Amino acid sequence: MPMATIRSNSRPASAARKRRAPGRPPANGPELRPRLLDAALACYVRVGIAATSLRAIAREAGVTPALLHYYFGDASQLRQAVVDERVLPAIATLRARLVFDGAPAEIATGFVDAVAELVASHPWLPALWVREILCEGGGLRDLLRQFVSPLPQALAARFAQAQRQGALNAALDPRLLVVSLIGLTLFPAAGAPLWRETFRAGDVDAAALRAHTLALLGGGLGGT
Repeated sequence: MPMATIRSNSRPASAARKRRAPGRPPANGPELRPRLLDAALACYVRVGIAATSLRAIAREAGVTPALLHYYFGDASQLRQAVVDERVLPAIATLRARLVFDGAPAEIATGFVDAVAELVASHPWLPALWVREILCEGGGLRDLLRQFVSPLPQALAARFAQAQRQGALNAALDPRLLVVSLIGLTLFPAAGAPLWRETFRAGDVDAAALRAHTLALLGGGLGGT
């Protein structure tokens, strides 16, 4: 009789556990969503957004494509989630760290330091920038126009003001100075694996690269 009571109680308890267990993790679950976004970002950096399928992202994350559909819907919605939750916060961080006041050399140093900090905390960004923003047909070109372009425009305007005040070399074009700053920071970061291998430059760390960049800039920013 006691055994029968135990059996009859165990079946409903087991059934209740089955009823409580969800078929898939809840949408926006804190434990899995970041991993799926990171997997998508890794694929975008490696082969590009256009060439990345949901199946490839699922393989990268170690989940099924159905789970990606459950969390994000389709490939375009997943891409937008990566932009909203990974790319735009990185751009906001850069914007917050940039310096717009002071002498041209201080502004340039602030830019170099801000990009270096950004790359250190978001190592995927330089390669994604080259592939999806800089290159023709990149999947994030619209992002450049909407969110990124105001930053270099503001820097160029500040350099132009300094030039009118005689604080910046008159031979420089303020717009091209911003292009040069980008070329001296994001390009070396994006190409680091290649130039470190080519020149056996494994000893060049972030501090050495910063010192080199600032020394290169230092001779050409002076006023008239």
